[in-house]
Amino acid sequence: MVHLVEGDQPFGLHGIHGRALPISFGVKMGKPELNTVVVAGDGDFLSIGGEHIGPAANRNLDVTAVVMDNGVYGLTKGQSSPTTEYGKVTVSTPLGKIENPISPLRHYMSIGVTYIASYYSSKPRVLAKLIQEAMNHRGFSIVHVQSPCTTYNDTYDILKGKPKEGIKGIAYDIPEDHDPTSVQSANDLLDRPGIPLGVVFKHEGKTLQDRYEELQSKAPSQTNQQLLDSYLLKA
Repeated sequence: MVHLVEGDQPFGLHGIHGRALPISFGVKMGKPELNTVVVAGDGDFLSIGGEHIGPAANRNLDVTAVVMDNGVYGLTKGQSSPTTEYGKVTVSTPLGKIENPISPLRHYMSIGVTYIASYYSSKPRVLAKLIQEAMNHRGFSIVHVQSPCTTYNDTYDILKGKPKEGIKGIAYDIPEDHDPTSVQSANDLLDRPGIPLGVVFKHEGKTLQDRYEELQSKAPSQTNQQLLDSYLLKA
């Protein structure tokens, strides 16, 4: 999905399941001036599309990914996903899920994503500000959104708790003294139980486009004919 912060109306496209990041790679390299946003779910982004996150982070692709995590495949009738908790009964795990859930935020930290934010869908104004900040970040940014599926996995009460009944939710606001520019501080935050809400980590570094332009400036200029000739076998 391509979004222009200012100017013309946004242009979006539906890609292949799990392949949003490779598609965004092509869009960004072809039109680097566009602000490119990927919208995905926990199922396709962390499962079939999971192998694409590492290369995007390693390249520091200047793209923002908004991941809506509802803990199941909500659009296909509630099968278990990578973030479904252990033992949960779903249509694809009738006796309970046998795998442990992955920790998305820890995963993003471990592979070098340069901007990581976490929030939930019930506060859209705050979430919108985080997405805007992620879009303004130069480099690969991910906003991981807790987005309960009210049909197949309604986790609102688990996240927010029930204060009137004395039940504390697992989601909590990141402390004001947290330093998001520190790897150690981010890892310490993720060692705490629960789900942090806010900016977990951010770091500015060279983007893929920066590196590509540096290589272009060093490469000798060639005509189209010279490029074609370079592929010919010479006797």
